[in-house]
Amino acid sequence: MWSFIGRSITMRCLTLPQSLPVSLLSINKTHVFRSGFSYPFWRSTVGSFCSTSGVFTRMGDRGVSALQSFHNQDSISYLLQREAAEIDETLMGPLGFSVDQLMELAGLSVATSIAEVYRPSEYNRVLAICGPGNNGGDGLVAARHLHHFGYKPYICYPKRTPKPLYTGLVTQLESLSVPFLSVEDLPLDLSNDFDILVDAMFGFSFHGAPRPPFDDLIRRMICLHNYGQTRQKPPVIVSIDIPSGWHVEEGDIDGEGIKPDMLVSLTAPKLCAKKFSGPHHFLGGRFVPPFIADKFKLHLPPYPGTAMCVRIGKPPQIDISALRENYISPEFLEEYVEADPMDQFRKWFDDAVVAGLKEPNAMALSTAGKDGKPSSRIVLLKGVDKDGFVWYTNYGSRKAHEISENPHASLLFYWDGLNRQVRIEGPVQKVSELESEQYFHSRPRGSQIGAIVSKQSTIVPGRHVLHQEYKELENKFSDGSMIPKPKYWGGYRLKPELFEFWQGQQSRLHDRLQYSPEEINGKRVWRIDRLAP
Repeated sequence: MWSFIGRSITMRCLTLPQSLPVSLLSINKTHVFRSGFSYPFWRSTVGSFCSTSGVFTRMGDRGVSALQSFHNQDSISYLLQREAAEIDETLMGPLGFSVDQLMELAGLSVATSIAEVYRPSEYNRVLAICGPGNNGGDGLVAARHLHHFGYKPYICYPKRTPKPLYTGLVTQLESLSVPFLSVEDLPLDLSNDFDILVDAMFGFSFHGAPRPPFDDLIRRMICLHNYGQTRQKPPVIVSIDIPSGWHVEEGDIDGEGIKPDMLVSLTAPKLCAKKFSGPHHFLGGRFVPPFIADKFKLHLPPYPGTAMCVRIGKPPQIDISALRENYISPEFLEEYVEADPMDQFRKWFDDAVVAGLKEPNAMALSTAGKDGKPSSRIVLLKGVDKDGFVWYTNYGSRKAHEISENPHASLLFYWDGLNRQVRIEGPVQKVSELESEQYFHSRPRGSQIGAIVSKQSTIVPGRHVLHQEYKELENKFSDGSMIPKPKYWGGYRLKPELFEFWQGQQSRLHDRLQYSPEEINGKRVWRIDRLAP
């Protein structure tokens, strides 16, 4: 019984409602676009849209990773400054979007992009340097979301905008005890105190040279490249929409500007993004109405599932040998564990459920036949009691065949969000026919039909054969009559003879406690031993 995490992908076209709010028509757009900090136009959580040409598609379920890449960068649309402003004005005019709506979605997109690449366990201290315009507002919103994501944000906001929208954002951050730092509070060398620097100073409509104190802050960011040559891990720079100080179309003209590690383009990349050479380029925000897509001939990547961001271009080459996690967990000590490993398992399993981990009952089942060759697959735990751990499958499958030859197996649960593993070994036997029958009829009718159709592990000529057989059985039982459990389908129970509980710790000094049975005074008890990590 396999558990598939990925799900089907659907494509659908969406249309705008007939009646659009026009609450923003009274906004002074002259100020918005001439302030030098124009708000990049766009964004909605309702999903990507497709144009009549089918360019925009909405990805189906959350099974698709948010790190899915749109590799062909040459086919993506890049906007001129004039086009960006025109789209922005359209969205904040006849389409009725308010600045605070768009700013909230923008900041969330930036925060989720950061979280896709930089884990808070390694990159915890975030400094958001915010300008007085809407780009700065994006940074304030991103910092709030990063706080809720588990990061420790700090704000440098030297030229505050007195409008209610911005004062409200400041109040929200202050209510979370997010520190605000003046330029004078910041160290000249930003390398030691922060792990991530969010460049939220200037938007795409900025003109001219940056003035104090932003010119100095930009120089400090540029200097990080020099510091990085002598330091093991300088802070990474994340620029919102365009790197501050770059020309919106020509990029880093003199080649001496900020060189961000991540660029989060909003709605569509600006032309200068073609000059971006950092390892991580994301597109954020999710609103491009069909008529705008058609008018500007926009070609943008689809957003996967419910993600607020999508990677543009191929991810950087990874040195697999350098991939490692320094786990931070509470100590797992003998004096605090349950005497019975089944009680300890239930305790950890309940923790995984409460933590909201996906499919906490997923487990790796390892078997071996008489030839001794092991095989593993993911199955779902469907029952646990004093007698052992139960799962269901086809009795004609490879695992069933190996169990018939060698009735011993191993189970492995891995709960990534808690840095925990549980390994269980023991003999395996079939559950009773009555128990299998009861579970079979508790399943959705579609799953019951699927179990009949699938002669698991046998070769089939094509997926169409499975669909055809499924359809025939679906029609056969369309009257709602009981679907009989096939004789070749049922459950197994592993009776545990060995448990190992693993808790990840720093510097690979992991906690490993092993439970093994022994007899004392004619009574079976569990002995607990600590194993070297």
